[in-house]
Amino acid sequence: MSVTVRVPAKVNVQLAVGAARPDGFHDLANVFLAVGLHDEVTAALAAELRVTCAGPDADQVPLDRTNLAARAAEALAARYGREPAVHLHIAKDIPVAGGMAGGSADGAAALLACDALWGTGAGRDELLGICAELGSDVPFSLVGGAALGTGRGEVLTPLDVGGTFHWVFARASRGLSTPAVFREFDRLAEGRAVPEPAASQDVLDALAKGDPDGLAAALSNDLQPAALSLFPELAGTLAAGRGAGALAALVSGSGPTTAFLARDAASAREVAEGLRASGTCRSVRVAAGPVPGATVV
Repeated sequence: MSVTVRVPAKVNVQLAVGAARPDGFHDLANVFLAVGLHDEVTAALAAELRVTCAGPDADQVPLDRTNLAARAAEALAARYGREPAVHLHIAKDIPVAGGMAGGSADGAAALLACDALWGTGAGRDELLGICAELGSDVPFSLVGGAALGTGRGEVLTPLDVGGTFHWVFARASRGLSTPAVFREFDRLAEGRAVPEPAASQDVLDALAKGDPDGLAAALSNDLQPAALSLFPELAGTLAAGRGAGALAALVSGSGPTTAFLARDAASAREVAEGLRASGTCRSVRVAAGPVPGATVV
């Protein structure tokens, strides 16, 4: 017996970052949009917990108990007094270490898959609580659609979206560590006041109206300077996407994947072709959002 869950990537259409807190985290105003690049996690009964992975850059995915999918299985099993005896297979399509919440998505998918496989019957709120314990982006991977994440990103408020937004994503030649990007953010912020993070009304309005031009004018990512400081070559990719006709370009989350907003599906294909021809990135993907969160298939 097995259960497979499909789970989307995310793009941050706004990522406002506050100063470092005493616990080392940062308060965020994080406007998430789920987009149509997906991983699939299959949970099957097994003698013991085991993780396998296939797909692009699968060799970079940890297969031990540091993997968020494994941690999700352990957390759910502990809640219900059972052994986490499950084989979790991850079919990767979300970029690895790319700032698109691939690891978080796998954690949410594994949690939902194990709940269904074991028949634990955990409610939505309980699953979201476990997601929040696993990591800041994990709850959104479960929910999908569009949402404002506050706290460290785990407190979600669903957002209305009035249309489909078309994106192009360029994968970089190497990954970036999220903790390293936050450390660089803190270094760059030394000696200046960091404002409290707040959602942009312009971003929320553009999402609600389904207005790509309005969203393009309002996109922002406070981690982008830190990501560019650690990975300067990303500036060339951003410029190439703008030159190919993107309405706007930004680093996705902590990077190094770069995200390009297009006016429509045809424009997205043109931007993708321009990026492929530019030689500034490893590969290019086209996707649209919002899409649903983790779903049993």
